[in-house]
Amino acid sequence: MRFVIQRVKEASVETEAGITGSCSNGFLILAGICEADDKETADKMIKKTVGLRIFTDENDKTNLSINDVKGSILLVSQFTLYADCRKGNRPSFVKAGSPEHAKEIYEYMIGEFTDKYGLKCDTGEFGAHMKVSLINDGPFTVVL
Repeated sequence: MRFVIQRVKEASVETEAGITGSCSNGFLILAGICEADDKETADKMIKKTVGLRIFTDENDKTNLSINDVKGSILLVSQFTLYADCRKGNRPSFVKAGSPEHAKEIYEYMIGEFTDKYGLKCDTGEFGAHMKVSLINDGPFTVVL
């Protein structure tokens, strides 16, 4: 599993149907899921993400977590995080999880962020072409 986590002032995702999700003062998470990933893998990634202290405190030090700042999450599935560009010029995506498997893990993650950790977690539309907009705060980007 791969996460690209961006600390954002605001972010949104749009499909042909319109805006499907947004967040403010939180994380835009681009999530790549491979076939070997399971709920245990997701639990570890979610716990690490929720515990990241990358929001600034009153002394401008990165000491606060997303729960400390009452932030929200925009979770976007992105199989292209498993692109293999070592051969040729056209990326291979064979290491990405099958759509069925990835969607199951993606939906599990949404539930964990909201039910277990009490975070507002909006989403993109799994498998759709999306336009993601954000105002990066920092910029501050972490890859897990």
